[in-house]
Amino acid sequence: MSTEKAVKVLLVDDEDAFRQALAKRLERRRMEVFQAADGNSALEALKAFPANVVVMDVKMPGMDGLETMACIKRDFPDTEVILLTGHAAVEDGIAGIRAGAFDYLQKPVETEDLLNKIRQAYDKSRHHHDLAKEAELREALEKQMATAERLASLGTLAAGVAHEINNPLAIISEAAGYLQLLLEKDECKEMPFHDRFEKAIGKIEKSVKRARRTTMQLLGFAGQPDAVYREIELDDLVEEVILLAAGQASAAGVTVVKEKNPNSAALWTDPHRLRQVLINLVSNGIAACGRGGRVSLSFDSSNDWATIQVKDTGHGIPKENLERIFEPFFTTKPPGKGTGLGLFVSLDIIKRLGGDMQVKSKVGKGTIFQVSVPRLSKTCPGVCNDIDWREKARELERRDNHGTGAH
Repeated sequence: MSTEKAVKVLLVDDEDAFRQALAKRLERRRMEVFQAADGNSALEALKAFPANVVVMDVKMPGMDGLETMACIKRDFPDTEVILLTGHAAVEDGIAGIRAGAFDYLQKPVETEDLLNKIRQAYDKSRHHHDLAKEAELREALEKQMATAERLASLGTLAAGVAHEINNPLAIISEAAGYLQLLLEKDECKEMPFHDRFEKAIGKIEKSVKRARRTTMQLLGFAGQPDAVYREIELDDLVEEVILLAAGQASAAGVTVVKEKNPNSAALWTDPHRLRQVLINLVSNGIAACGRGGRVSLSFDSSNDWATIQVKDTGHGIPKENLERIFEPFFTTKPPGKGTGLGLFVSLDIIKRLGGDMQVKSKVGKGTIFQVSVPRLSKTCPGVCNDIDWREKARELERRDNHGTGAH
C-alpha cells in the first residue's frame, strides 16, 4: 500500500531477538524501520528520526513504556504510539490508551494485526498533521487579509494626513520666507541676534521640507515618487542624524553617540529617505531609554553593502512583539504617543532602496536595529539613467582602496 511506503516506524524493545525479527517483517512490507533498546535511546532516536509511529514494549528496564510515551507525547505530539504488553499485563495497555496511546497489542504479536494498527495510527497522524497545516494556512491568510485591510485604511488615513499637515506646512513655510525677507532688509541687518534668527529660520525651512517629504513618503508608500539619488558619506550621514536628534536627546537626558570608526564609506542612495529612517530609529531609541540611557550609532561597509546599527540601552522589546513591530498601526506606546506607522514606513523605505532591516532585542537590556542598503542602489535606475553604474562602482571601490571619499 502507498501508506506502507511512507510510514516511518521506531521499534522500542529491550529483547534484541524479538525486535530484530519484527523489524525484518516490517521492512519486507516496505516500511522504514529504526530501532531502540530502551526508553532513553528511543527519545534520542526520535530527535534524529522523526517517526510517524512508535511500537514500544511496556515492560522495559529503567524508563518503562508508559513513562517513555509521556515524554514522546510531550516532545513529539504528532507521533502515535502503539504499546506491546504481555498476556498478564492487559491493564498496562488500557492505562496506556488512557494516557494517550493509539492502541495496544499483546505479545506474541501477529504481523498482520500490527501492520493494520500501524496503518491506522499513521492515517491518524497524517490527518492531524493535515489539520494543523490547514489551521496554519488559515491563520496566515487571515493575517494577510488583516494586513490588506490595514493598508487600505492607511491609504485613506494618508490622504487626510497629507491634507491636514501640508496646509499648515505651507503657512509655516510662507511665514519663514517672509521673516527671511525682513532679515535681509538693511534696517534689520544690525538688529540684535540677527545671525541666530537667520539660523533658526533656516532650521524651520529645512524641517518643513523634511515634514513634507515624510507626508509624501506616507502618502506614496504604495507608489512613491522617484527617489533622488546622490553620493553621500556614511560618517557624514551619521553625524547629521546625531545633530538632528540632539534636542530630543538632551530633553530626555539620553546620550546619543557615534561609535568610533576610522574609516568611512561612500554610497549612492537617497540621503533624505535614509536619514528619515535613521532619525526615526534614534528617536525610538531615545524614547525607550530612561534618563541616563544611551543610544549609539555605528556603521560598516563591504564592497557591495553598507550597514548602520542603532543600539539603545532601553527597556527592550518582548519576544511576542518582535514579529509585529513592522506591522502598520502596531504600537506599544500609550494612546496619543505613537501612531504605529514609524517602523512600518521605515522598513518600506529601506526595501525600496534595495535593502533590509533586522532587529534584535532583549527585555531589560536594550534593542539593536540594523539597516542594510546597497552601496550602489539600482532600485530606481530610471532616475539616474545617465549614470554609468559600472563606472560608479569602480569609482567607489577606488575611493575605498585609497581611504578617501567625497564630502
